[in-house]
Amino acid sequence: MGLLQGKTQREYYEGSNQGNYQFVSLNDIINQFMVAYVGNEKLINNCTKVDVAFHAQRGLAELSFDTFKSIKSQEIELPPSLKMQLPHDYVNYTKLSCVDDSGIKRILYPTKDTSNPFKILQNEDKSYDFTYKSSTLVKNSDYSDASGLSTTSPTAPWRKNSPVGNDEISIVNGKLQFEHHSNSPVPGSGVKTSRAYAVWQEIDVASVDFLDLSAKGISAAADSVRGVGTLRIGISTLSFPNYNINVTNPNRSNAPSLNNTDRIFDVFTEDGNRALLTFNDGLATESTKEITNVDVSGLNNIYVLITSFIETFNGTTATSSKNKVDDVVISCDAITEKLQTEGDSTALTRYKSHTPSENNINDYQDYQNDIYWPNEGRRYGLDPQRAQINGSFYIDELRGFIYFSSNISGKTVILDYISDSLGTDSEMQVHKFAEEAMYKHIVYAILSSKINVPEYVVRRYKKERFAAIRQAKLRLSNIKLEELTQVLRGKSKQIKH
Repeated sequence: MGLLQGKTQREYYEGSNQGNYQFVSLNDIINQFMVAYVGNEKLINNCTKVDVAFHAQRGLAELSFDTFKSIKSQEIELPPSLKMQLPHDYVNYTKLSCVDDSGIKRILYPTKDTSNPFKILQNEDKSYDFTYKSSTLVKNSDYSDASGLSTTSPTAPWRKNSPVGNDEISIVNGKLQFEHHSNSPVPGSGVKTSRAYAVWQEIDVASVDFLDLSAKGISAAADSVRGVGTLRIGISTLSFPNYNINVTNPNRSNAPSLNNTDRIFDVFTEDGNRALLTFNDGLATESTKEITNVDVSGLNNIYVLITSFIETFNGTTATSSKNKVDDVVISCDAITEKLQTEGDSTALTRYKSHTPSENNINDYQDYQNDIYWPNEGRRYGLDPQRAQINGSFYIDELRGFIYFSSNISGKTVILDYISDSLGTDSEMQVHKFAEEAMYKHIVYAILSSKINVPEYVVRRYKKERFAAIRQAKLRLSNIKLEELTQVLRGKSKQIKH
């Protein structure tokens, strides 16, 4: 029975799964192991599929580190914040580089002489300050970090609904901007509205009893095509306030969206008013509002919640209307048991703002004289790890970011990294050259964890596992004689002094 039975050449070459024949899925590894190794008169007489799956996943993770090919990489244009998030399946990096104008990768080297330590908040006399500060409660409150808004990222302080169609929720020129387009008409009326969107941030208020909330808002102006814009900024306890965005008008007969109501803001002030700031003047000018004495006593976590809505649309879907928010600040007078931080450390701030003494000049003409040795003969004693002009980086494992030097700002950065390969079903696959190594790993792992298995049997399969992994490494090393010969052809030339 052919392995390619049922798939024509046209389906392969016009499909999107080229090159996948060299891999075997982890699910196939598990099933084939159960058939070949488990059962009566076989090496393992009794073993559940769950056990095999556990040891198979562990084997996949272990072999990914030093046996399998490292084929995962990411490319981003480095933002002004000079930081890159570590991938969700990141274990270690193999290479970091930036791309020059000719498409050539320039290797970046790590710096070991700086870090981003926890910056402790201090009083004027330099004693530790345990008082909550507004700057520590709402992160990215002024929206200066354009990357601090995401639909899914757990490290982004602000979370948002997923925009639909041409709608946009983004940080533009230091402001949170909701760009709305018309939605489907309200049933029975023919009136079009916008969708109702939300942006929120979770806040720890375990040590806070009362707080004040202030914000700046711009309500979209009404005209013959668009209705007035409504912004609501307030406090909510509803976990993950991510409600239906398409049902937008509270007067609709079918389940209105809480994103366009006041009742989603379920925290009140000491006087019994909702902790809510509403901007709906339609003047398209920025105004500041504040609410005081919001009672959060007895609560551990709250959400600063922002919702946006446009009342009516008479134009086409191309017509847009924008609400904007800035400077969302919570202030309070509370004492916490935890040390407070002032944000980025002094070391990180100075590292990002420092301008290297040399810039990266990517001119391939006379590169020996013009680029790499501009001070030829005057670099005696230079530290080799700093004898390059491409830039540097360091990795903050605790916070999950890579920080870069300032001369890489705006450039394209490529991260080649090692993954443990434990992700979706499509990601969990084994190269066919290492298939036998996976079987031997599972066999050894199961036999070494079972009782009443002779020690010499365990040792035998430990050796077989070692041999299979070694063979897989040799096969996957992919050394080609012609390529190696070409590299070594000039190595025997005598270097004259």
